[in-house]
Amino acid sequence: MRAVIQRVSQAKVTVNGNVSGQIDQGMLVLLGVEVDDQGADLEYVLKKTVNLRIFDDPSGKMNVALKDIGGKMLVVSQFTLLGDVRDGNRPSYIRAAPPDIANQMYESFVERVRSASIEVETGVFRANMQVSLINDGPVTIIIDSRNK
Repeated sequence: MRAVIQRVSQAKVTVNGNVSGQIDQGMLVLLGVEVDDQGADLEYVLKKTVNLRIFDDPSGKMNVALKDIGGKMLVVSQFTLLGDVRDGNRPSYIRAAPPDIANQMYESFVERVRSASIEVETGVFRANMQVSLINDGPVTIIIDSRNK
């Protein structure tokens, strides 16, 4: 499982001209599910994401987690994070999980974040989405359960 996390001052996702999710201060999480991801992969990425200390403490040091600032999370499924361009220039998505499995893991991730008392907004699984954000910092972190 792979997540690209961006600290944002605002972010939103639009589908067919309608906003499906929108947040102010918090995290935009682009989430890709790999074909052989298991519960341990979900748990690893979830714990790292929820507890990631990328917000400033009073002295300006990145030392505070999302829940500590009362921030929100916008989670967007993105199978293209699993794109492999080692052979040629057209990405191969063979490592991306099939849609039914990916959606189950995505929904589980979202529900588990909510269970951690973090307000979550989402995109629409398998939809053509337009994501806009203001990256605060900029701060962008990549978490991959294969690179523990």
